[in-house]
Amino acid sequence: MDLINLGIKAIFIENMVLAYFLGMCSYLAVSKKVSTAVGLGSAVVFVLTITVPINWVLQELVLKEGALTWAGDQFATIDLSFLRFIMFIAVIAAMVQLVEMVIEKVSPALYGTLGIFLPLIAVNCAILGSSLFMVQRDYTIGEAAVFGFGSGTGFLLAIVALAAIRERLKYSNVPDGLKGLGITMLITGLMGIAFLSFVGISI
Repeated sequence: MDLINLGIKAIFIENMVLAYFLGMCSYLAVSKKVSTAVGLGSAVVFVLTITVPINWVLQELVLKEGALTWAGDQFATIDLSFLRFIMFIAVIAAMVQLVEMVIEKVSPALYGTLGIFLPLIAVNCAILGSSLFMVQRDYTIGEAAVFGFGSGTGFLLAIVALAAIRERLKYSNVPDGLKGLGITMLITGLMGIAFLSFVGISI
């Protein structure tokens, strides 16, 4: 039950985009069409679900102080935590490269539509932020996997919802002063308030 609650919390209450404003650049830029939003959101779900547990293993077995005890007593005092950012980003970049190759092979049209935003997942602060939250909150590997999947699902849900609303806005009479980014940010704020309504839900 704790893992289910953690997943719900990561999807809705602590949504990376709507609660922490992480990954806003791709969220705003690739949310004009539902089809491209689904493609990018699915790629983010895959990358987060894979990278957060892998980074947990790196943190526990290599990076944190005393993690190298398994290699011998002479390594017990070594602290490699200063390499955390580089190692985490390397893992994320490798997974993004894998996703990029798969999408290019399976769906060239989606690959062309996502353009520069697909490789930019590697530097999406929502991806790196999830791994850093995992370290800060001292999750177990099971919690890290659920948190990664939940964070990715929350990103997917937010970007698809915004894309669907923006598609409908084309047929709406939006005031001139709010057209474009103005109405998009206003909708994002309202979505954030709506997602916060899940606070207190526990299974």
